[in-house]
Amino acid sequence: MKFIVSTTSLLRNLQMVNGVISTSTVLPILEDFLFEISKNSLTISGTDLETSISTSLEIESKAEGKVAIPARILVDYLKTLPEQPLTISVNDDNYSVEITTDRGKYKLNGENGSDFPRIPVAENTSELSMSTGILQKAINKSLFAVSNDELRPQMTGVYFQLNNEGVTFVATDAHKLVRYKRTDTTVKDAASFIVPKKALNLLKGILPGEETQVQISYNSSNAFFSFNNINLICRLIDARYPDYNAVIPTDNPNELLVNRADLLNTLRRVMIFSNKTTHQVILKLTGNSLNVSAQDLDFSNEAKEDLDCQYSGEDMEIGFNARFLQEMLQAMDNEEVKIELSTPNRAGILLPTESEEGEDLLMLVMPVMLS
Repeated sequence: MKFIVSTTSLLRNLQMVNGVISTSTVLPILEDFLFEISKNSLTISGTDLETSISTSLEIESKAEGKVAIPARILVDYLKTLPEQPLTISVNDDNYSVEITTDRGKYKLNGENGSDFPRIPVAENTSELSMSTGILQKAINKSLFAVSNDELRPQMTGVYFQLNNEGVTFVATDAHKLVRYKRTDTTVKDAASFIVPKKALNLLKGILPGEETQVQISYNSSNAFFSFNNINLICRLIDARYPDYNAVIPTDNPNELLVNRADLLNTLRRVMIFSNKTTHQVILKLTGNSLNVSAQDLDFSNEAKEDLDCQYSGEDMEIGFNARFLQEMLQAMDNEEVKIELSTPNRAGILLPTESEEGEDLLMLVMPVMLS
């Protein structure tokens, strides 16, 4: 088996697949790329058994076959090469791989491609199409709120809720919650599933910058994301997602309007002086003044800042984890943010004052009880 391929093209495709490959695995072959050659096409795949990525590119070859090649050494080697054609030969008897350049020859041991784990294929799936811009935005606005608690697996991914009214993306770790809706993408038959955090992080990294359509297929066990000759397949989290609507307070008589960048910069400064365990900041609202303060009694650190705002409601003090507020404000991209509050022991709601057509964003953050 022998083929010729461009260094740059090969490296670019390998780097897309490389993110899924684990270096600490019980199956050594999972540290490999699977190369499958069919006429003038090379398909490269990688998997950790939960998530798989495959991509294809054009090559010069008359052969057909497959081989598993160690990922780390191949990527490290290709990074050192200038753009040039590579000739890669595979011994069909012992799967040794020889790479020939204009200046040298390099050999490494491959493995039988038939021993590589089977990549799931889309069977009995439902489908929807979504632009890369919408999907990228949904991931950026929700992924930070996903839980890392393996004891609650249903919260370690983003919940996709699909129906004829739109698509809703939900993420929560019980301290913060994000609900991002799109009414410009719909499906006939209602469905819901939970996509793991790792898969979405990988997808976020390989989505193209230019606008294109992503085909999303799903069945009871897997989700398939396809675009530009790239396929990402992930096993869905088999668990029931909590009733997130039940925790969103609807009666919030106190309303704060404040410049998002100003509040974000204030939090960045003030939280430096907060307790390193709770990261607590206190928002004190009186009239059209917002006072943001923090203190760390163990080290006698203290900070206070005043911000201009528009506030309608009763005077109140409420504590929040500054990190959670910071993450939420960073995930927003509008100039002004609206914060709805009811009492100091109930969740605060963050909303953008302006949204693009077809989108609806709500973020919720639980308060920290004031001592």
